[in-house]
Amino acid sequence: MPNDTRILAVDDREENLTALAAVLDALPVEVVPVTSGAAALKELLNNDFALILLDVVMPEMDGFETAEHIKSRSRTRDIPIIFLTAGGGAGEQAYRGYAAGAVDYLTKPFDPWLLRAKVSVFVDLHRRNLELKRQARLLRSTLGGDDAGGALAGCERLLAALDERLSKVEDDVARLRSGEPADALAEHVGALRLALDAFSAGS
Repeated sequence: MPNDTRILAVDDREENLTALAAVLDALPVEVVPVTSGAAALKELLNNDFALILLDVVMPEMDGFETAEHIKSRSRTRDIPIIFLTAGGGAGEQAYRGYAAGAVDYLTKPFDPWLLRAKVSVFVDLHRRNLELKRQARLLRSTLGGDDAGGALAGCERLLAALDERLSKVEDDVARLRSGEPADALAEHVGALRLALDAFSAGS
């Protein structure tokens, strides 16, 4: 059965896409491979993705140009991008990658365990955000009924707490773009999970 969480892998070399799929095989995700920036943009028109793994050095449209197009679209601008490259000049390319909106930048050959760990954090964050949106829809539906006065205040407090937690997650994503470790993000994702579980139990 296909997984509902998709990762878009963009690389002009088929063997690299096969290697990425093998590295991420243990995670509950569907890796969607494409071999060009144009194909990536087309795929993003119709499907939702938790993360994009984007090669830098590609013919016709390189990774930086592809990222600029992705970040210019309202539908896709919030999808995190991890750049993967074997190209030289890693320092300058990393700077360009972060300037283009990447949350991370890895040079090939990369440690497969490290890549899997980073991807896992963003997959977990994506799923929790989807769950938060589902709970928010449920909450609004519940508040639309009769006798919502007393429940409204409590629900607003809960939403405020969840908003605060999400803001911290977003701050950590911003720090990831500057190369800081993902430990704090993982901690906030865990706290968000507890808050959502508590809300689910009470609804």
